[in-house]
Amino acid sequence: MRIHLNIIIIAILFFACITQQACQTPGGRSPGNVLDDSTITTKVKAKLLADDILSIFTISVRSYKGEVTLRGAVKTSEQKERATAITRSVTGVNRIDNLLRLK
Repeated sequence: MRIHLNIIIIAILFFACITQQACQTPGGRSPGNVLDDSTITTKVKAKLLADDILSIFTISVRSYKGEVTLRGAVKTSEQKERATAITRSVTGVNRIDNLLRLK
């Protein structure tokens, strides 16, 4: 009886480990991590569009593990810095790669 109980416990632990792995993306991230990055991207885009100065520019925003990359073109270095400041104000942003170029 004791051996059967041990086998059942081992089987449960084995299946728990397998199902935990099934809940990750190919990059080893959980769906929650992917959702967090989508939320960060959406919030940054919304803040950039709401800004009176930057809303006229096309700025691409991507985030991965809290690291946000900005791409596109702006007219001045002040606008580039403003985009960085707006991005930094979003909760969850750990790092910013501002690859905006000047027109």
